[in-house]
Amino acid sequence: MFRSRNRNPTLPANATEVTCSTEPTATLAPVHLEALPGGDLIERGLRDLEQGRETIHSLLVSIGAPRLRHLVELPASSFAQPEHRLYELLAREDPDSAHSRYNAFVRRLVSFERAAECAIR
Repeated sequence: MFRSRNRNPTLPANATEVTCSTEPTATLAPVHLEALPGGDLIERGLRDLEQGRETIHSLLVSIGAPRLRHLVELPASSFAQPEHRLYELLAREDPDSAHSRYNAFVRRLVSFERAAECAIR
């Protein structure tokens, strides 16, 4: 099971650090999104999606929506074809780095999903 604690001096005092443990525990304290890897992107994407803004972050949440739906509360709407839209947005900003930036954002999304799934088990 997992226990929440904040013993990491680099985290803000109100943040929660999630660590894996094989010891069973009766309860799991709520986990702040920003405590998880990539949580900052997801939190910002949720806000942008709620406001209907098409941003890197909201498109990333839209890409992860099928898996994220089981982990966090998502806004009712998401963008169609978010993978293509994200790549196009990144290519407009800088065509030479679009591919590597796209892959980096998707890796952070997957990292968040795995950490969140680990935290709720």
